[in-house]
Amino acid sequence: MAVPAPVLVTGFDPFGGQSVNPSWQAVQALHGTHILGHPLIGAQLPTTFAGSVQALRESLRQHRPTLVLCTGQAGGRARLSLERVAINVDDARIPDNAGAQPVDAPVIDGAPAAYFTTLPIKAMLAALTHAGIEAEVSQTAGTFVCNHVFYALMHELATDPRWRKTRGGLIHVPFLPEQGQPSMRLARIVQGLKVAAECALATRRDIRMEAGAIS
Repeated sequence: MAVPAPVLVTGFDPFGGQSVNPSWQAVQALHGTHILGHPLIGAQLPTTFAGSVQALRESLRQHRPTLVLCTGQAGGRARLSLERVAINVDDARIPDNAGAQPVDAPVIDGAPAAYFTTLPIKAMLAALTHAGIEAEVSQTAGTFVCNHVFYALMHELATDPRWRKTRGGLIHVPFLPEQGQPSMRLARIVQGLKVAAECALATRRDIRMEAGAIS
């Protein structure tokens, strides 16, 4: 019997003066678990424009996942943010962990202006809300390293035939309580990512929701 293809879940190392990054804390907790028979493999990406995409591509080649959930920290947000769109712009408010601070630079020269996620984000939102996890669909992933990785992932999935059956996207997570407010407990973030992954694996076609049905 064939072993189900893995789910790759990525998080970032701490940045911006923080001592922890909740995205990586949650990914560590998920690593080695299973969702609907699929093993979850966690990978840490450096919070650098130069190194993050290389590390992502290496993980893709090594694990050949059926689903990729990139996660990142979004201080100031109180909910899990299911990102809709990645844009082809790097515009850093602060330097990355290597000191790089690009301004109005493309993620990939000559590539499309944007890519939409291939995750069923409306179905995921409904599943998270049903599970009592605070979540939202977000229309902006920013222009820092999270968006950089999100865009590069979607470009890879769209242009490399090896990944024609692989879906992916980005989920931003709030601060942990010790980092400041608003925040979310680590156990709740982990639970939310499990619910999101299970829904993404089980849902091939996203649902439509009436405006205002879930706030």
